[in-house]
Amino acid sequence: MNLPPPERTEGDAMNSRSQANDRPKRASLSGSRRLLRLLAWCLALGAAALIVWCATLFFIILRYDGQPAGGALKHADVGIVLGASLWRDKPSPGLRERLDHALELYRAGDFDRFLVSGGLDNNGATLTEAEGMRNYLLAQGVPADAVVMETKSHSTCENLKFSQAIMQHNGWTTAIIVTHQYHGSRAGDIAASLGYSPVQVSVTDSQAMNMAYHRTREVLAYTKWLGQKWLLHGG
Repeated sequence: MNLPPPERTEGDAMNSRSQANDRPKRASLSGSRRLLRLLAWCLALGAAALIVWCATLFFIILRYDGQPAGGALKHADVGIVLGASLWRDKPSPGLRERLDHALELYRAGDFDRFLVSGGLDNNGATLTEAEGMRNYLLAQGVPADAVVMETKSHSTCENLKFSQAIMQHNGWTTAIIVTHQYHGSRAGDIAASLGYSPVQVSVTDSQAMNMAYHRTREVLAYTKWLGQKWLLHGG
């Protein structure tokens, strides 16, 4: 015998409507959770990529020794000393280290003249970095006609670009770039991008500077430079 279906009460109808209304909410909640998981994965992957990038650049910076492919510097027309801060219009301890290293190369006959490069600091200096470096070199007995100044630059790229223009104006074709070890890899890469040939960078270690700070800061500066280079070469 066929029994009639049970009658649906008003409560059953309300439950059915409630369940129907809950389904979109559950679907929306599930979609939100999936989106959050995706965002979390993207953030984790981005953080991992950033760590790998910084570690790679830090390793490149740390291992740079400044030795040319042939193992020895070739005689150059100029030694380009890259600028750094002046303290009360005199070279800071770190800048003196670069200048003293350049003096050793000059006295060893590795280059004929200095090209000191650096503009005016925003730290209250009244002399450009180049003028402060020239004064230091003259006090060490370097003849005035053996020191040429580039006084407009405010970055490593400008140091090398503006110095290159001075070299071309004077018919000088070769250079040895003098800087600190932590700075050497980026300086060499910039020189290569500008067309220096051969690229020669002679570096000195520092006893006066906080290397943990400067190498970490150099990772950021190197990243900025690589972005600039990418843009300069049209991607």
